[in-house]
Amino acid sequence: MLSADTRQRLLIAVAAATRFGSGILLGTGLAFYLGRNDASALVVGLVTTAYFLGMTVFSPFWGAVADVTGRRRTVLVATGLGATLALAPLFLFSGVWVPILSRGLYAVFAVGFAPVMLAVVSARGGDEDRGRSLGFFNAARATGFTGGQLAVGMLLGLLAPEGVYSVIVAVSLLSTLVVVFLDDSVAPKPDSQPTVGELLAEVRRRLLPAVDDRDHLRRNGLWMLYVALALRNGTVMGLMGLMPVYLPETLGISEFLMGTLLAINPAGQMVFMLLFGRVADAWGRKPLVVVGMVGSGLFALVAAAATLFSGPLRLVIAGLSFVVIAAAFSAMTTGALAFIGDVAPDERESELMGLRSTAKGIGGVFGPVVIGGLAGVVGYAAAFAVGSSMAFLAAALAGWKLVESREGVVFPGREPAPVDD
Repeated sequence: MLSADTRQRLLIAVAAATRFGSGILLGTGLAFYLGRNDASALVVGLVTTAYFLGMTVFSPFWGAVADVTGRRRTVLVATGLGATLALAPLFLFSGVWVPILSRGLYAVFAVGFAPVMLAVVSARGGDEDRGRSLGFFNAARATGFTGGQLAVGMLLGLLAPEGVYSVIVAVSLLSTLVVVFLDDSVAPKPDSQPTVGELLAEVRRRLLPAVDDRDHLRRNGLWMLYVALALRNGTVMGLMGLMPVYLPETLGISEFLMGTLLAINPAGQMVFMLLFGRVADAWGRKPLVVVGMVGSGLFALVAAAATLFSGPLRLVIAGLSFVVIAAAFSAMTTGALAFIGDVAPDERESELMGLRSTAKGIGGVFGPVVIGGLAGVVGYAAAFAVGSSMAFLAAALAGWKLVESREGVVFPGREPAPVDD
């Protein structure tokens, strides 16, 4: 018989795997269909931009709603149902802009999952095991990405678009059903439930804090972490949004091999997330953030270098780029999440986890537009190389401004401080 703790861990793992699996099926599938219909690199990139625009606005919103009401499970169920219903336009309408608009609408709700679930997972881990707990969650998330990428390579060749969309709906609905059984008793409960007006006013106050209510954003340089995450995501999401076109058209890779290559990244994360979760607890958060951002820049350079080779070696170099980003993303994400969990006030943890998604979303909005636009002028390889500069700048900013948050760990040359002015 499974213990209560094991059952909850299993529910979290299944919910994460299916939520992120459905998202990657949708994003890769829509980008592939647009590319096959001769859409420009800029238009294909807008599939990613639409998602991250929704993330930028609504991820911290749902996190703040969960914090204010104390009803994390309710928020997870409601946003899951909304995300599933947002896929309806794909079955009812056609045209180039329908996939972009549908993915944006999907994002409005689907992005509520990460900040709320991350707050649950962070609280379950506590101060001592936060890194391990977050590493477990991210490994489950990576499992969903891996399955989604492997599946999409096969589904695109086997099913008509409507069949692929039906699979996405089923996986999204499964994630929603699973979180119904989640134990959200770890969420801080308010003294009384706010009215709708009070809820909106408090959410607005949290998302747009007054000048004298921003100390929590300055703790240990937290605000600069968000800036660095936006820049880094501009590089990586700019590339990832174009991969469903770059791999088959520029590198000449088949649909099945495309799905296999794209799966290397999340498959690697399943291992690296668990590893770096332990590293974050033992060695601190800041080194992982900085190294992960440097690795994100290297990913862009290695991906661009694949065009310099031919035959099997081209495939190997392309595959290597995804190994690099798997390690880089795992290091950066585990370090950043643990950092936020360390410095966030308990009553604002979901909100600040959501603000992390907003920062990433900003990069996801401008990155695909910038790199997609460049690719149409100078080609994919040159655009990827230029785009790497954003990730390297992010690493420099993180190394300069972040103050290690793990108690007992001091990054060379800096002392932990409650507030970094």
